[in-house]
Amino acid sequence: MNTINENEISCCIRKSIGKYLSDLDGEKPCPIHNMVILSVEKPLIEVILQYTHGNQTQAAELLGINRNTLRQKIKRYQIKQGI
Repeated sequence: MNTINENEISCCIRKSIGKYLSDLDGEKPCPIHNMVILSVEKPLIEVILQYTHGNQTQAAELLGINRNTLRQKIKRYQIKQGI
């Protein structure tokens, strides 16, 4: 079974946040937690929906969230079905 190593994801996030902070050049950063969640959540949902061929019940199960929560996020991020 081909799985993404959690360390690969963590490494990518550390590298990206480190670059973001170094690129600030003395400017005050935006709220970082919210920025990261918004940057990660939409593509995560899109990939999972593609993997489940648009089946929201299966996608919600894989994501570990309620189907109604998934629907709210699909609406919030304006994710097109059938991606």
